[in-house]
Amino acid sequence: MLKYIALKGLLAVLVAFTVSLAAFLLLNVASDPAQAIAGEDATPGVVETIRARYGLDRPVYERYVSWLAGVVQGDFGESYYWHKPVAELVAERADETLTLAFSALLVTIVIAVPLGALAGLNPNSWIDRAALGVAVSAQAVPNFWLGLIMIILFAVMIPIFPVSGDNSWYHFVLPAIVLGASSVPAVMRLTRTGLIEVMGADYIRTAKSKGFRGNHLLRRHALRNAILPVISVLAVQLGQKFGGSVITESIFAINGLGRLALESILGADIPTVQMLIFVFAIVFVAMNLLADILNAALDPRIRIG
Repeated sequence: MLKYIALKGLLAVLVAFTVSLAAFLLLNVASDPAQAIAGEDATPGVVETIRARYGLDRPVYERYVSWLAGVVQGDFGESYYWHKPVAELVAERADETLTLAFSALLVTIVIAVPLGALAGLNPNSWIDRAALGVAVSAQAVPNFWLGLIMIILFAVMIPIFPVSGDNSWYHFVLPAIVLGASSVPAVMRLTRTGLIEVMGADYIRTAKSKGFRGNHLLRRHALRNAILPVISVLAVQLGQKFGGSVITESIFAINGLGRLALESILGADIPTVQMLIFVFAIVFVAMNLLADILNAALDPRIRIG
């Protein structure tokens, strides 16, 4: 098990390094950071002054090594737009994004797993078709449209929840539903497919012949094996929600990392955008690593293979 974790951990570090290099090159080579900071109408003299001021006149490899060394030491650089350390900006807004991501994942689990279980236990029935209909509908609706509809219905017409903000858990109800709905189809289908396969297995028929029925059969024998692929998807979805909340946070005016990323892009704040891409990638890689470890712990065949 330790060897398996070490191998997966090494792969995760390599992926994180590759993402950091790709993000740095895209932001510093594909475009001119000095020109982006100065603006389209800036004179060449102003652009050169900015390039010298922020050290953008140094070779790209030298800037990358310097940036990577700073990241290892916890120095994420200074924001061009807010004129404060990027680490401070990320720390100020991380709590809101974490709260939103975990709340959205909870919404996904509460909706998708029961629907998938009902559909898997009743294949080709009206329950199965209704569950698949919910999944298809959730997949077809874009987040920005669903967010606006939720605001109109439950914040304007029926003022149950606040329109925007992040002052309390109450403000996260609508954003969590909007962000969590996008993951319902994948989790629901995997739960359904896993249960259909497991319920036809030999050991399930043996358990039924011994008198196991209902919830006991589902919890003790069927769900543990059926849930293995769902765990991986949930971990991946958590990473996606952490880095993919830009639209939801903007609609509901939540001051999280997603909104910070949008503001940084609009303000040509290269160090902040660069660091946020790296942070989102690290979270995504970490969630994938966690999923692999959990799967290996639940199914020894994975780590043996």
